[in-house]
Amino acid sequence: MNATLEFIGQINTPYKNLEDCPRNIDPAGPLCELVLNKAMKDGMSGLVPGQKILVLYWFEDVDRSRYQQLSRKKGKIFGVFALRTPHRPNPIAAALVRIESIENNCIFVKGLDCLDGTPLLDIKPAILDERA
Repeated sequence: MNATLEFIGQINTPYKNLEDCPRNIDPAGPLCELVLNKAMKDGMSGLVPGQKILVLYWFEDVDRSRYQQLSRKKGKIFGVFALRTPHRPNPIAAALVRIESIENNCIFVKGLDCLDGTPLLDIKPAILDERA
């Protein structure tokens, strides 16, 4: 079985190198820009500022063969599926963020944990369980 992914745009952040990049998303972090390819602009119809969205993005230049890793928070070894590490079999990252504003083919959000120019895979409306 094979899969083909099409990047829908890229993410602009203030982080140019890994040393500056945060370890996790931060809702109070700096403004980041989801820049969709011009052909995808119509797909943004219905999104509104204040709405929470799930952003899926692709971590490049990672080790896809590490199935257990040291947790930087807990100092213990965990399986890759119990961690938010970018080093995973399919380096897909996910972040739940709030739309700050929308301009043309750009969606502005805060606090993503990726390098400037990271490929954008998808955007979905967040489904929140209000009972929690």
